[in-house]
Amino acid sequence: MAESTGATIHADIKLPNASPDTSVIPEITSALSFTVLDYIVVAACLVAAVFFLYNRRNSSTTNVNAARLTVIPNTQSTASTSGFVEKMKSSGKNVVVFYGSQTGTAEEFSTRLAKDTVRFGLKGMVADPEEYDMEDIAKLKDIEHSLVIFCVATYGEGDPTDNAQELHDWVQSGETDLSGINYAVFGLGNKTYEHFNSFGKLIDKRMADMGATRVFELGLGDDDANIEDDFITWKDKFWPAVCEHFGLEQNSEETNSRQYKLVIPGDIPEEKVFHGEPARLNSLKTQRPPFDAKNPFLAPITAKRELHVGGDRGCLHIEIDITGSKLRYDAGDHVAIYPANDSALVEQIGRLLNINLDDLFSLVNLDEDSSKKHPFPCPCSYRTAFTYYIDITTPVRTHILKELSDYANDPEEKERLRFMASRSDEGKAAYNEWVLKDCRHIVAILEDLPSVKPPPDHLCEMLPRLQARYYSISSSPKLYPNSIHITAVVVQYTTPTGRVNNGVTTTWLKNMDLTAGPCMVPIFVRRSQFRLPFKTLTPVIMIGPGTGIAPFRGFIQERDLMRKEGKPVGETVLYFGCRRKAEDFIYRDEMEEYVSRGSLTKFYTAFSRDSPNKIYVQHMLRENGEEVWSYLDKGGHIYVCGDARNMARDVHEVIIHIVETYGKKSLADAQAFVKKLESQRRYSSDVWS
Repeated sequence: MAESTGATIHADIKLPNASPDTSVIPEITSALSFTVLDYIVVAACLVAAVFFLYNRRNSSTTNVNAARLTVIPNTQSTASTSGFVEKMKSSGKNVVVFYGSQTGTAEEFSTRLAKDTVRFGLKGMVADPEEYDMEDIAKLKDIEHSLVIFCVATYGEGDPTDNAQELHDWVQSGETDLSGINYAVFGLGNKTYEHFNSFGKLIDKRMADMGATRVFELGLGDDDANIEDDFITWKDKFWPAVCEHFGLEQNSEETNSRQYKLVIPGDIPEEKVFHGEPARLNSLKTQRPPFDAKNPFLAPITAKRELHVGGDRGCLHIEIDITGSKLRYDAGDHVAIYPANDSALVEQIGRLLNINLDDLFSLVNLDEDSSKKHPFPCPCSYRTAFTYYIDITTPVRTHILKELSDYANDPEEKERLRFMASRSDEGKAAYNEWVLKDCRHIVAILEDLPSVKPPPDHLCEMLPRLQARYYSISSSPKLYPNSIHITAVVVQYTTPTGRVNNGVTTTWLKNMDLTAGPCMVPIFVRRSQFRLPFKTLTPVIMIGPGTGIAPFRGFIQERDLMRKEGKPVGETVLYFGCRRKAEDFIYRDEMEEYVSRGSLTKFYTAFSRDSPNKIYVQHMLRENGEEVWSYLDKGGHIYVCGDARNMARDVHEVIIHIVETYGKKSLADAQAFVKKLESQRRYSSDVWS
């Protein structure tokens, strides 16, 4: 994440000479000779006068410049000019849904909850917590039937999302009296992570601690299973509880009300049209730091090579030039890339809906009080929307199927969509089979149900936003200060329907031809807590099968450079695993060179498909348990990067076993020991599911 900067105004003021100007202060010249104190006083007065005139002139200039400013509207959420409670009072709303979203799912769920409110005689709004003062929640008691809902995701090591950091700080340390405030929480998490839904649990507990009334039990969505089903199951029980709490009538009939209206722009100059910028108009043409999620740096790719040798899978090593960007990173950080959807899929949407993809349009929020005026940057063309702003490759959620059913001309196709969107066990099973198991995205659904012809603007509204993809940086800034390296497996698989689905970003990067001209990608850096120990003599054990080796490549580069500079460096141990030594042993030459130089003290490898019994890194760890304990016993750090669902969980169990066996501890004490390692950041994970 780009560093925040502050502006400092420097005024160069020349002090007057020691001899006073007699034309300015004649009274002083007629006096007796000056003392040193006299000179100091006169000088101070002159400096104050100059400073006053300087500020007055600058203030006047600023006012003139401000009058000449042309304001270009930002399509994204901007800081609120008034509190959310004031907005709710002025617009007759009584429900506010705050979201903490990293990938867009929590924001989408929040929007659906706000839309549901009309079914029960309520009126809701969606709010970004970083735009408002959370202390104002206490003022909700002034609104009849008021309710605050938190729909928040947990990511990383139990962290809040970027936009919910201030909300996290408030609930963690806040002492606001919230008696009389009604609330509910739905959390989004992943059970493969240790800190499953910890942020949602924190909010639920702290709101009660501050005296608020829990209207319904905490909802826990699991993205490792079916988070859509978790959300709907919770929501179907939540609204009856709300009705009972406030004495409202239930209305089971769901409506597909639009949140945005279509606006066709008239003659509009090209420079006023968005072409893929995440937020600020023309930000990819006129680059200005600092660069972050809303203002990415358009960086050239300077190198790209395939790391696998043979086999049916691909893995890319890519180098991105950040010269002149003022972007800074550390080994262990992540780089985010804004991708583009496959142009063939975009063209197919145009054909299926019989639209001109180059037509310009804008979607404008029907709620004039909302700070989010558009679902994505507008105006733009449909081609731009489906290429850069809309996720067209993720399996479609059930609420979208229901909305699509309204546009099915064939009765059988209409009924099929409604059946799969229903809450019956049979409907859920049909959805799981036809959509999830068969990996049908929106293009596949429109192909297989040809009578379904939604208006393109409504399709843009109902589908989720295309999100940036995050990659562990596989380089050290000490060796590559102007370059960021990434290591990424090219995602490609054949679905049960016979279609070939491709990873959005990796396929986009793979297809770039560096010989045909500059290949640019919008990026920003996200800081991480995945860090080498401060003391260079501290032993480190790194466990990274497959592309999990990425951050450790940067760690090893850093330690190798320290050794070259004559600094004392502790033991550096790497556990790496892949399928076959001859095919996907990535960075083999580099790692073996580090071993020969002594920078990599131990290098353990596991090739799961090269032996009758599959061998993984966790098996190697168990075999070397005594050595692992010896490193831990003298203050060593453990780092794990890769698959959270299996590898990271198994490694965690092996480490507990090692501590129990070689540390001669009970199971409970071994678990407590590993827990302490984690709290001290001596056991760090950078994992994904």
